[in-house]
Amino acid sequence: MAATLFSDRAGRAPAAAAAICAILAPGGLQGGQQGYTPDRYYDLVGVSEVALSPRGDHVAFTVTTVIEEENRRHRAIWLQPLDGGRPDGDAFPVTAPNESSSGPRWSPDGSLLAFASSRGEDPNPVWFLRVGGPGEAFHIEGVDGAPVWSPDGSQIAFTREIDPEEIADRESESRPGWIAPDAVSNTLDRERFDGRVITSIRYKRDGRLAFQPHFLTRPTRQIMVVGADGGTPRQATRLDFDAGQPVWSGDGRVIFFTGDERQDDELNSEMTGDIWAVDARGGTVRRLTSNPGSESAPALSPDGGAIAFLSTPARGSQTDLMVADIGSDGHFRGQPRNLTADWDLRPGNPEWTADGSALRFAAGTGGDSHLFQVALGGGVEQVTRGARRLSSFSFSSAGDYMAFAATDAVTPAELYLGAADGTTEQKATRFNDEWLGEVTLMPAEELRWTVADGTEIQGWVVRPVGFREGGSWPMILKIHGGPHSAYGNTFFPTFHVLSAAGFFVLYTNPRGSSGYGHDFQYATRGEWGIVDREDYLAGVDAALAAYPEIDPERIGVSGGSYGGFMTNWLTATTDRFHAAVTSRSITNWESWWGTSDAQGLTEYEFFGTPWEQRDLYRRLSPISHVENVTAPTLIIHSENDYRTPIGDGEQWFMSLKKLGVPVELVRYPRSSHGLSRTGEPWLLVDRLERLRSWFDHYLIRSPPGRRADAGNG
Repeated sequence: MAATLFSDRAGRAPAAAAAICAILAPGGLQGGQQGYTPDRYYDLVGVSEVALSPRGDHVAFTVTTVIEEENRRHRAIWLQPLDGGRPDGDAFPVTAPNESSSGPRWSPDGSLLAFASSRGEDPNPVWFLRVGGPGEAFHIEGVDGAPVWSPDGSQIAFTREIDPEEIADRESESRPGWIAPDAVSNTLDRERFDGRVITSIRYKRDGRLAFQPHFLTRPTRQIMVVGADGGTPRQATRLDFDAGQPVWSGDGRVIFFTGDERQDDELNSEMTGDIWAVDARGGTVRRLTSNPGSESAPALSPDGGAIAFLSTPARGSQTDLMVADIGSDGHFRGQPRNLTADWDLRPGNPEWTADGSALRFAAGTGGDSHLFQVALGGGVEQVTRGARRLSSFSFSSAGDYMAFAATDAVTPAELYLGAADGTTEQKATRFNDEWLGEVTLMPAEELRWTVADGTEIQGWVVRPVGFREGGSWPMILKIHGGPHSAYGNTFFPTFHVLSAAGFFVLYTNPRGSSGYGHDFQYATRGEWGIVDREDYLAGVDAALAAYPEIDPERIGVSGGSYGGFMTNWLTATTDRFHAAVTSRSITNWESWWGTSDAQGLTEYEFFGTPWEQRDLYRRLSPISHVENVTAPTLIIHSENDYRTPIGDGEQWFMSLKKLGVPVELVRYPRSSHGLSRTGEPWLLVDRLERLRSWFDHYLIRSPPGRRADAGNG
């Protein structure tokens, strides 16, 4: 389906030492308002994938909405005209309303906008629009991957899957890769056998409902080059591993890219990704990095004389931003320089300033995400500030304006525009304003406390909608996954659903979380559930001290993934919690290791495999302590979760059932590990209601030691 560019315009502590401060002022409440209910999820609109045109006269971005009736999300590319870095009229969609589109990117002169969209039976997902007048979306002959233009705009590089050489005695083409090409066992009749023969560790991957074909039958991604006007592309790389992240040299003669020549060595536990170079016309590839670890995210300086990249020496090591001088032949000149050696956070993908004097990147800092800048002489500076999370930064070619997406605890992601130095900014879209005006959202209030070794922990508290001093209210402790991720100042529907249902919500970033420095992030290594257990329990105590309205006899706990493990662990090793909801959880580290798609996680964090660290795997498994659980528990699990397979949820369910603990297991079909974030909308909303109703029943309607009709007032 063709798209029209300028049609359909629409704007559419010790506990006693806990410190509390509101990070967002609550809006005025009006009569008849209600809190955020699960069905409000269908109203959510999200802004992402921001792309500012080189001239700074337009910004393209992806808008995601939920089509409730069709149980799906819809993504569309919108365009906001600009004048002097400010909105010039309303934003409007530029892609077909009946086809999802994403991934906007501009040509160097800003005349073309490329995007990805699967339309009908058309095999080519890459489309282009001419900016400046009405026109339909079109293909450029030969370009079927995300385009990367050369600096002068005359050539386009992209990656394409190239099938491997034909393998002798390969099975039917209707089932490629189902029978491992190196399998020893045989069958009497290939046509009758419709199972799989597996010899690869990576035969499944979370988010893919079907098992993966053997890697020897899997296409590799190679770099292709074609003229900007289209034609027959030439293959620049011919490797037995994937080439990715292509970047042109300043003169368009060389393409830099990333790749891991050991990507198919399934027993390789090291980080071995490198940056490579190849002549744009093809030929021998050259490895540019040889340091231990992995290098990624190459970015060429405006004058073409230097290349920046990220380097991580080993798993669990600090990631740093490096810069190397580079010659016209594409070779390094001297040793790379570390620009962030004295900075303890993790830099995101780098981008050069227009004058080439510094590099910009996004990074998490505590519960926030912001833009940072480092000069070539060193010294990292924070550019943007505030209790919020910013992402998808994009800059004009002159470097004077930027655009980005921003969210906070009571606002979903919207588009913002501002000066590149962070001095000014304004909100450019208001997709969520109408429905936000119909609901009451309680602000997040920062809470800090100190644990035994003197470490300060950061968390937040959301009060119940309708809160009044002197009442009695239950509280839910929410636990994030990872473990090396972090909660923060972003919009979480689950927190507002619970707040609307009459609960305090406490969410925290204990040791093990990212954004607080390297040592903080890996303080839990070998002690999962031990170190952070102290942080969570001290956080509950801090909340009870700061908010006397919280009833200590009506405290629930909930989390997903690592948060699900921690939910199980806390209910099995303490008696502080009176109801639990555990999602995509782990109960048995030994069985998880054998069924997950992520064995390297515990092999690093637990200092070895289950047979090398048998006592540790068993001691840190909630199933080893399950007989202590008394909290009524709702178990939520996806049937196609290959990150934390459903067998762990089944083990927890069977154990609690035999122990006589009130328990329910909810199995979601067609769903992977990301159900709560990207799952089918109907199932995601169902999950929100089941979580709400479980806690409502056990902590409000039938709380421990209270009459069944006891309330929360």
